[in-house]
Amino acid sequence: MHVRILIGLLMIVAVAAPTARGDERAEQRQRRRSPVVEVFENARDAVVNVSSTEIVTVRSRSPIDSFFQDFFEMPGRPRGMRQYKLNSVGSGFLIHPDGYIVTNAHVVAHSAELKAIFADGREYPARIIASDQNRDLAVLKIAAESSLPTLPLGRSDDLMVGETVIAIGNPFGYQHTVTAGVVSAVNREVAISEDLSFTGLIQTDASINPGNSGGPLLNVLGELIGVNSAIRGDAENIGFAIAVDQLREVLPALLDVERRQRIVSGLKVGNLAEPRVTEVTPGSPADEAGVHIGDLLLAVEGRPVSKGVDFDIALINHQAGDTLDITLRRGGQEIDAKLRLDRRPAPDGKELAQARLGMEVYPLPQEIAEELKLSRSAGLLVTEIEPGGPADQAGIQRRDILLALGRHSVPTVDELGQLLEMIKSGEVVSVNVLRVDRWGKAKLQGPLRVR
Repeated sequence: MHVRILIGLLMIVAVAAPTARGDERAEQRQRRRSPVVEVFENARDAVVNVSSTEIVTVRSRSPIDSFFQDFFEMPGRPRGMRQYKLNSVGSGFLIHPDGYIVTNAHVVAHSAELKAIFADGREYPARIIASDQNRDLAVLKIAAESSLPTLPLGRSDDLMVGETVIAIGNPFGYQHTVTAGVVSAVNREVAISEDLSFTGLIQTDASINPGNSGGPLLNVLGELIGVNSAIRGDAENIGFAIAVDQLREVLPALLDVERRQRIVSGLKVGNLAEPRVTEVTPGSPADEAGVHIGDLLLAVEGRPVSKGVDFDIALINHQAGDTLDITLRRGGQEIDAKLRLDRRPAPDGKELAQARLGMEVYPLPQEIAEELKLSRSAGLLVTEIEPGGPADQAGIQRRDILLALGRHSVPTVDELGQLLEMIKSGEVVSVNVLRVDRWGKAKLQGPLRVR
């Protein structure tokens, strides 16, 4: 009897001992949790690896030349090209659950193919929505099957030198690497060339290497305070990030939601210290809703608005005819209003391209897109050039592929028309084209004066 009791006690001790050790280990692990650990765990699913592939083409033999000859009646054009892929990696992060990603402009500047790769291994083709070379910022779009996690936009005007910051990215292709450090300085300037320098940068000693570019710099609350940019190849323990306030400033123009969604709100919100209404178009939906200049915009569809760009983000995926519930503050009083979105008429893109650019464009044929490893939404094929016209003076040639006008990509003729209706006569904009000839393939950029 005593033997049985002793054996039973030994069994209880044997079972309890590992459990007790496990509980102690879990408690110790919990005590080791730092703000850096929590920020990384909360943010990693909203950070992506941006994989960029540049297609370098040299002369060989290929059916694309036959297609070009048939399409443009080009007898005697040298036939054939061979292609090589150059792969590079960068980082990015989601700002909207429908797949809008922010990264550096230099990460995607020369890409023919783009992919966004998540921490769990999911991959999605990505396309460039808009790019601002002077701010080194770009917006990409992926088509995901479900709502995606996003990073909250913080502020950078109250940063403290010495406060802890966390960087997440893909240095040298090592996916979802986290580094931590402090804010070393603010308002730094780095000269990139004689014509370009970046100002207002955050300097940090958090390790930022090639591949980190475009990834988030976060504070200990997990808020985005900067966009990492590996712009000094000779730097050691010195990293730089574009301040989030600069991102907030340029995002409305990069997203350009009303033009892309073909909607009109008649409402413009400032992007300074607080989201105050700066413009109400007479007779517009905002005017009819009773919105006044100077009103403070508090919420859209129940979601708080802290900066003007929050309004632009809230418009994404809304269509003409939708009615938004908005909350305003005027003279200390909160006001609820309903903002109905009107439809923006679609312009004739082909007609505007001829009239304002002096060139004819055509949707990129499938055969050419496949041969060049491009999506059909990569750009538009230039089929005719008006001698002496704006496109001719800018150096654009027949058979070039028009990729972007100003900050924005031109995946369709309709979107080109939408851009042209917003550009004033005589305005000089940058134009990006892809040129394919017997020597290979190159991306070219230059100024164009729209007439």
